[in-house]
Amino acid sequence: MGTRIFGFPSAHRLREEGFKNLRVEYWNLPVERLYEEVIKRGEGYITKGGALLVYTGKHTARAANDKYIVKREDITHIFYNNYNRPIAEGTFDRLLGKMLSYAEGKDVFIQDCYVGSDRKYRMPIRIITEHAWQSIFARNMFIKPEPREYIEHIPEFTVICFPGFKANPEEDGTSSDTFIIVNFERKMAIIGNTGYGGEIKKTVFTVMNYLLPFKNVVPMHCSANVGRKGDTAVFFGLSGTGKTTLSADPDRQLIGDDEHGWSDDGVFNFEDGCYAKVIRISKEHEPFIYRCTQMFGTVLENVVFDENTRLIDLDSDRVTENTRASYPLDFIENSKADRLGGHPENIIFLTCDAYGVMPPVAKLNVEQMMYHFISGYTSKVGGTEIGLGKKPIPTFSACFGAPFMVHHPYKYAEMLKERVEKHKTKVWLVNTGWIGGGYGVGERISIKYTREILNSILNGELDSVDFTEDPVFGFKIPLQCNDIPSEILQPWSSWADRESYNDNYKKLAAHFVENFKKFERQSPEYIKKGGPKL
Repeated sequence: MGTRIFGFPSAHRLREEGFKNLRVEYWNLPVERLYEEVIKRGEGYITKGGALLVYTGKHTARAANDKYIVKREDITHIFYNNYNRPIAEGTFDRLLGKMLSYAEGKDVFIQDCYVGSDRKYRMPIRIITEHAWQSIFARNMFIKPEPREYIEHIPEFTVICFPGFKANPEEDGTSSDTFIIVNFERKMAIIGNTGYGGEIKKTVFTVMNYLLPFKNVVPMHCSANVGRKGDTAVFFGLSGTGKTTLSADPDRQLIGDDEHGWSDDGVFNFEDGCYAKVIRISKEHEPFIYRCTQMFGTVLENVVFDENTRLIDLDSDRVTENTRASYPLDFIENSKADRLGGHPENIIFLTCDAYGVMPPVAKLNVEQMMYHFISGYTSKVGGTEIGLGKKPIPTFSACFGAPFMVHHPYKYAEMLKERVEKHKTKVWLVNTGWIGGGYGVGERISIKYTREILNSILNGELDSVDFTEDPVFGFKIPLQCNDIPSEILQPWSSWADRESYNDNYKKLAAHFVENFKKFERQSPEYIKKGGPKL
């Protein structure tokens, strides 16, 4: 008996990717049909309101230490580091062959999608998964073709994700039995032994980060929204800094929550969905995201629920601190339908300072912008990578997204500088971390204060206030901002011990200087002027 096919297949069949002897191929099924497959296969649960809940198994976060890029002499410009580990082409071929053998006699799910809302830069992709719920995830996150387009869909990049397949480190040359390997020559990525949905999403983002600079587009790990006057704002930041929460503003249209490109025409979203961290979100402070956690079509990852009432508990971290919700952007009622924006009037670098010494808002000049962009200071929060617990870990993540950036950080910084200068974009540093002391002593800045600060930035109020220059970092700190207390704006005044504050501030500045040393060789000398002066 041959392979059975259901759904809406492309003329570009799976044999093009090397598959053979499959049991059933499920092509481009809608969410309703996929729900049935999920329940039939025991992959997940339906919760109150209709959201689908799944548990991703061993991995509830990205396996950052298991990501590789196939190294070839004819593929240049790749910045190999702890996140972009080189791996031999033979290793990729061997693992791919094993995965294809693993798939024989099994069912697979295929979603043909696009990445890139701007049609000039849109790329057709294919996501092949072992589980039905992952197929819903792909439909949520990426741009769906019109039904008539499926037959002609030819992917320019394919991602294969089989959580049930493990590598053999001794035989395959991987560091563990988990792997995420990107092969730009083969236009394919393979993912094994992890069901965490973020690996699929971030693999596609990695691909776009490599390809788009060749097309003069800046790829950005950021959220973006647009005001009623058409003013676009961009928010850079790692997971846990508020990128998704703060861009979901009832007074502004959401372009996207995580991944965008900045072309000669403006900003465009790569995706068509959101992948929000939902631990301890509330109906009061994050009403849009909270509502999405209870909607049919949303995929909840690793959220705790009551099996009888089907009520979810967003406050519980019993499974992981990194609970997630994947949902289409259309679920956000004020999302922008075309996912496009103009050239940003404001760029906000979101940092979560666990030392409690950075000001809640500061204005950056161009040199400071490049220095802080290449540095990417923040704290890794709440289990977003394997090995992280509740305690935030201060870190530097170049371009506020080092795990996904393939070129040298200066390449992205140079492109960003060119556009910032051309369009006279204002750049701000906003700290969503701690005040009155570091983690464990002080308290985290309230979302209320951060929203007030952002409102003042976006409506232009901070353009006309007085500033003071920070003696160490040199950026400008506003002396007033709406009704926010001065001890919040000037963080040293909220510390009980001013000497302790000064010691921590100098310690953080020294960390900046030490971290930047690894970028100095390939960065112009003038960028160092944007850093701290000890």
